[in-house]
Amino acid sequence: MLSGAFGIIGFSWSACPVSTDLEIIMLDWLGKMLQLPQDFLFSSNGKGGGVIQGSASESTLLALICAREKAISSFQAIDKGWSRSMIMNKLVYYASTEAHSSVEKAGLLSGLTCHLLPTDAAFSLEGDVLQAAIDKDRTQGKIPFFVVGTLGSTNSCAFDNIEKLGEVCKKENLWFHIDAAYAGAACICPEFRYLLNGVEYADSFILCPSKWMLVNYDCCAMWIKDREDIVKPCYITPAYLNEDVQEQTVDYRHISLAHEFENLVRNDHRFEIALPVVLGVVCFRLKGSDTQNEEMLRVIRERGNIALKSSRIRSLYIIRFVVCGKDTESEDILFAWREICLAANKILNSKDEADLREQF
Repeated sequence: MLSGAFGIIGFSWSACPVSTDLEIIMLDWLGKMLQLPQDFLFSSNGKGGGVIQGSASESTLLALICAREKAISSFQAIDKGWSRSMIMNKLVYYASTEAHSSVEKAGLLSGLTCHLLPTDAAFSLEGDVLQAAIDKDRTQGKIPFFVVGTLGSTNSCAFDNIEKLGEVCKKENLWFHIDAAYAGAACICPEFRYLLNGVEYADSFILCPSKWMLVNYDCCAMWIKDREDIVKPCYITPAYLNEDVQEQTVDYRHISLAHEFENLVRNDHRFEIALPVVLGVVCFRLKGSDTQNEEMLRVIRERGNIALKSSRIRSLYIIRFVVCGKDTESEDILFAWREICLAANKILNSKDEADLREQF
């Protein structure tokens, strides 16, 4: 709610650090209210953490895809003769017949086979049923890899035996995803916390604050024990989104003034404009090696006064200067240019900072 009200552009940490930090802190608060295992909390300084997704359907699909990629990588590490398509054809995952339709739909979207397993008289999926299904599929050459346990199903508000399911998943080395979209928030109440017994076996866990907690739709809180499992399968980062601080952070992703900056660049023989300036983006670089440009950008970032991005255009390393603040004025352009020149001077061993101040 705060991020929406602030109009935050939170697609990366550097775009708005407070957006990421708010999300980290809030999800830890919620995780502690639920008494989730420490493995799911950022504050444990481990591998886990939470992230806000749009919906439970989206979260389950994401967990399934991440589990799929992890399973494929693990299987290929054992037998390099197996192609990705060969493994995909053998992968199977499980949920109960009471699971939300999005669980089966995730399989359709990701090209995977879902086996819906029968429940007991209380509409609960039990561990022995899951174990039998796994054993049967293994004898047929299938590769089980993912299980969805439901807490508070849509049809009947049924609760799978997640403790027993979790034990099977641990034994068989399967990803265990718990869908507590509806009932999860109730487990904040001490008298209902027992419903989460077995959550320690989960690799991912979701609940929707929009169900019980007066949060506007659509909002789903998702926790995962190992952030790498969710980052690696979806990690395609172009050069203009690379961050020097990427390993230290969590990444959830004016026109006349631009021409003023362009003129400053063109009037300095050390620099060149790489592309025509049309709107608010100025692509420029030192007339030197890529290494010099990379080092100059590193110095600028270390000073911490302006934020610039790099990219590559047909293998040419460039630096992107973007004017995007509604209150930006000519003084700000000059300030930014001064920072760039200071960095260039350091790289090229020319004027010192005092001389540069006199120049401006």
